[in-house]
Amino acid sequence: MIIRYLRLFVFLFIFYPLQSSAQKISTQLDQYMELIRPEFSGQKALETTAYVGDLWRAPGSAGFDSSIYYVQRVLESAGYQLEDKAPNARLTYRLERYPLRKPAWEPVAAKVYLPGNDKPLLDFSSNRNMIAINSFPTPVSGIEAEVVYLKSCEEAAIEKLDLKGKIVMADCHAYSLYKLVVEKKEAIGILAYRIPSYNQPEKFQHSIPFTSIPFNSKIKPWAINLSYAARTALLAQLEKGTFKIKVQIDTKLYPSEELALVAEVRGSKKPEDRFVFSAHVQEPGANDNASGVGALAEMARVAANLVNKGDISPDRTLTFLWGVEIRSTRRYIEQDSLRASGIKWGMSLDMVGEDTKKTGGTFLIEKMPDPSAIWTRGADKHTEWGAGEVDEKEFNPHYFNDFIEFVCRKQAATNKWTVNTNPFEGGSDHQPFLDAKIPGLLLWHFTDVFYHTDADRIDKVSPITLANVGISALSSAVMLCNSSENTARDVLKITEHAALKRLKIEGSLSKKATLLGKSIVDERAIIWSWGYWYGRALPKIEDILLLPPSKKLTKQLKKSMKKVGKATIKEMKDLD
Repeated sequence: MIIRYLRLFVFLFIFYPLQSSAQKISTQLDQYMELIRPEFSGQKALETTAYVGDLWRAPGSAGFDSSIYYVQRVLESAGYQLEDKAPNARLTYRLERYPLRKPAWEPVAAKVYLPGNDKPLLDFSSNRNMIAINSFPTPVSGIEAEVVYLKSCEEAAIEKLDLKGKIVMADCHAYSLYKLVVEKKEAIGILAYRIPSYNQPEKFQHSIPFTSIPFNSKIKPWAINLSYAARTALLAQLEKGTFKIKVQIDTKLYPSEELALVAEVRGSKKPEDRFVFSAHVQEPGANDNASGVGALAEMARVAANLVNKGDISPDRTLTFLWGVEIRSTRRYIEQDSLRASGIKWGMSLDMVGEDTKKTGGTFLIEKMPDPSAIWTRGADKHTEWGAGEVDEKEFNPHYFNDFIEFVCRKQAATNKWTVNTNPFEGGSDHQPFLDAKIPGLLLWHFTDVFYHTDADRIDKVSPITLANVGISALSSAVMLCNSSENTARDVLKITEHAALKRLKIEGSLSKKATLLGKSIVDERAIIWSWGYWYGRALPKIEDILLLPPSKKLTKQLKKSMKKVGKATIKEMKDLD
């Protein structure tokens, strides 16, 4: 069916006139959003976020497990039943357990003292990220040793140094520094400083990003992450000459298991097909990613409530997954090939609750790889996270990008919520979906000046933002899982509108580029890539349906493809 439409796209489009892409789009989305908005409580999502955000959450740790059990209680209160006891229930959940390759890790306390000072330079009670993950405890009385500062982290510069029994300080990531100075040079500990510029360390001088070092039960290493203020104080002390510092660290390492929690609203007509949401639990921050956990828990509660009242009855299954970032999502996809074949859409909720006035970030929809990931221009911009490597051969053209943006902007129209997109970059739970050729998106915020730092606390989270994201995400899933022809028709309108708008924008950008001396051939290739993307994306709306499309929908689809083809050729010709 798709091949036939592609032939129509290439051959027949020129006989159809181009209509305005600024037409008003009316869809059935409103009815779903009107059901979900009054049910969704940003305050409830914030309460879950606050509970989870107060815990240190490494896989297998007490904080991680407590977070999972908290969400389990939310599910049970909403009516979800344990799958083993009620396998045929509409609302079910299961708690999965997996072995850990290494012990669970949990920080307890730490202090760093400069010579002659009773007040610690760093204290875990106010710098909860100061201990690098996988660090072993020191003796209770602490360790006192000479500090050696490395001006270079290059292996060649370290090779001739005598670091045995010393505490090494350097402007390097603790993980890479460990291999160079602990494993190879027998240093007894590390003071590492590596804070990205987007964290604005000179302004937020006491913030510390969390890091890790390799687990090693024989060496039992430890590392301390430095704030900008602590680094400054140590450098000032070094200017006076050689000195020793005292380090006290208390951590727990213990056998454990990895938990994952999966809840489902079983589809009424085709339960083997599903929309999968994923929110990772580990990482110690409130926005990253207690906010994703909280938003998803509230989405699951609202979905259950609406099903129990008879307000919604999705044809396909809604799946909610909480676990370890990337690993739990990838395992969910890979451990059951039959189940994976029914995953129609995937979405990651990661850093979705930000009070942007405090964090400086903006809400973003990270798109599936499309031409903007290769030719990033105009309004498209990568974040400080950085561009991912994308090739056109990796494209999986789909309506998902534009549909989710449409839904979010629909919600934004109610309260002036700022919605933006960014080209694909990768690095979160959307990646396993994309690797499996499943349409997958990331909802997130960036840049956040407190990202990965111990300043990422609950005061930086907004219940309004949690509600905006949760309402948009759940409304999207409920509509797509409705599987009706009206849904497919609405998504077709949305995608066609987006295609025509994008081609017009790309045509304008290419005209400006050619006036500046860029190759017309290259600019035509960009426009053609977008036309080809949408030419392949439009037929995917058939995936929404449970039955073959009607003649009316098929006719509308052909017409949309011809419009997009016509617009593509027009923009390419206009470059002359």
